[in-house]
Amino acid sequence: MPQGEHSIIQTELSAAINASVKPQKIARAFVELRCTFGERSIVPDISVFTWDRIPRKDNGGVTNVFSIAPDWTIEVLSPNQSQTKVTKNILHCLKYGTQWAG
Repeated sequence: MPQGEHSIIQTELSAAINASVKPQKIARAFVELRCTFGERSIVPDISVFTWDRIPRKDNGGVTNVFSIAPDWTIEVLSPNQSQTKVTKNILHCLKYGTQWAG
């Protein structure tokens, strides 16, 4: 589970991304969003989706289920976190169309 420093990085980075891309409806960053694709689910620290790829309900609201790979996947590696697991998640995203991972 994320702790203080990890949480601060997630919160500040996602806010900075959203401040840059959300007002112009270019993209949107989501924190700890479950994305299910390629027969498995991942929960990146931050997922960024371009505006036109954000799954939406009929009323325009964002759906609860994201069944596509994010355009960007961002992981904040914690000291005790498995680098191997994070790398496998990033590679899975890239295999299914993620444009940038970090």
